[in-house]
Amino acid sequence: MALKSSNKVETNVYELVVTVTPEDFTEACKKAFMKQRKSIALPGFRKGKATQGMVEKMYGEAAFYEDALEEVYPVAVTSAIEEAGLKTVDAPFDLEVPVMSKAEGVEMKMKVTVYPEVKLGEYKGLKATMLPTEASDEDVDAEIENMRERNSRLITVEDRAAEMGDTAEIDFEGFVDGVAFDGGKGENYPLELGSGSFIPGFEEQVAGHKTEEEFDVNVTFPEEYTPELAGKDAVFKCKIHEIKTKELPELDDEFVKDVSEFDTLDELKADIKKQMDEKKAQEAKADFENQLIEQVCDNMEVEIPQCMFDKRTDEMIQDYSYRLQMQGIDLNTYLSYLGQDMDSFKETFKQGAESQVKAMIALDAIVEAEKIEASDEEIDAEAAKLAEQYQMDVEQVKKAVPVDQLASEIKTRKAVEIIVDSAVNA
Repeated sequence: MALKSSNKVETNVYELVVTVTPEDFTEACKKAFMKQRKSIALPGFRKGKATQGMVEKMYGEAAFYEDALEEVYPVAVTSAIEEAGLKTVDAPFDLEVPVMSKAEGVEMKMKVTVYPEVKLGEYKGLKATMLPTEASDEDVDAEIENMRERNSRLITVEDRAAEMGDTAEIDFEGFVDGVAFDGGKGENYPLELGSGSFIPGFEEQVAGHKTEEEFDVNVTFPEEYTPELAGKDAVFKCKIHEIKTKELPELDDEFVKDVSEFDTLDELKADIKKQMDEKKAQEAKADFENQLIEQVCDNMEVEIPQCMFDKRTDEMIQDYSYRLQMQGIDLNTYLSYLGQDMDSFKETFKQGAESQVKAMIALDAIVEAEKIEASDEEIDAEAAKLAEQYQMDVEQVKKAVPVDQLASEIKTRKAVEIIVDSAVNA
């Protein structure tokens, strides 16, 4: 198996011609026969007793060529790509096999997409704006109000109509052109008015009605809704059974003792401020880095293969699907609930995928330009940190995460540090 030729045919695309010797292909045909031997039946022979020669005599010498090609292909292509010194980013395509026989061996022609060439622009001495790293009194007060909201209780009101912010227990049934539609009916449904959980305009029309009142709600389904309802006018027949409003706890030391480990409101506020300061500092640091990396990406010259964006998009969707599965939700069911198809759902990831791929390419280029390395000690420290984080043994981490991946993450962080340490807070 050998690389016969490697030629650049367009930006980021090479054409390879790969050969397999007659001896190697003949051996691959033998392996293909042996894998199928037990299931082969020829007239006059018991199943599994026919020889390779007999099978090829009856069905032709090429009887096992396709399977033999599958046998030699992975090793031959991998070896050829390594010999050509190429870093590919996708599977080979446009495969042609002009020669394939035991006498001549195999010749394969294919194209491969390679990692793009990068011309770095400025990545040191850049300017970015650091966000505030301390929480304001208003931030702290808002968080305390959230705590009061979370610890509120619902009490029934009978002397007034429903208002935004109330929870109304309703019956409803939806009709389009006078015909009820699937999924448009509910009974004793607790709807928080103002939550935005129903079709736009629905909750606002429930407000203003009293307990036991029956009324119509007129809405238009959004254009991005399920196809059978998208953009259509609908009438919901509604009835309110009960109206409840939130009652917030008094903001005093007793409330503090109930919801925290502290005894006084001042102590709680001090702790909240400390935590919010830490969070804001982390967010400000991340935002500062993102601003700088975006500039580095804008400053570089590179033509990125579309397949790299597509691959990252698919990875992000797979990750999202996995997290849904952990909650017991199937992705297709989730999309149906959102009224989306896979194409429109995928579209929401494309911009993020593009930014991530550009950032990865830019940082890889800095690693190469600065000749950044990761020492054995740094790799061991990284594995130890992961082990502590996931409560695993260090050796388990090293088995689960390849050393090259650990080293790559370390080198990428160093590249970010070079950008950040030389930057100016504008």
